[in-house]
Amino acid sequence: MQTELEIFREFIRSKGLRQTPEREIILAEICRKREHFDVDELFLRLRGQDKKISKASIYRTLPLLVECGLIREVNFVDGHWHYEQIYGQPHHCHLRCLSCGAMVEFEEPRLAAVEAELSRKHGYQIIKHVLEVQGYCPHCHQKSSARDEEAKHV
Repeated sequence: MQTELEIFREFIRSKGLRQTPEREIILAEICRKREHFDVDELFLRLRGQDKKISKASIYRTLPLLVECGLIREVNFVDGHWHYEQIYGQPHHCHLRCLSCGAMVEFEEPRLAAVEAELSRKHGYQIIKHVLEVQGYCPHCHQKSSARDEEAKHV
């Protein structure tokens, strides 16, 4: 199995783009942490390591990493995208709290059967699926229920 860096270098060459140390530093940090992130979080992590990487470099690099299949956009909250590293990771989906933004990753094997049925029924060759289930985490649901109960007594 190729490393993330090998895949990215090959992708950059195939696009006729320059291979820069900044791009490789960004990729290395994403692969090191392996958690959801946004541009600001990534920028602050790099800055905390005394890496001289601009936000502009991060913004230009992320679409390349998405296109070559190393990361994916997870969700759009607070006016900006969040990402996660996916290469070499098992496929998973997300539960997201609509109140606090908490995210839970889960795997659901039954989705393979759903994909197979959809493929058979509609003639599609299924490549991937992206599933995000939205609701309220236990903490936010409890707070909401308490507020609703208070409102009844006012």
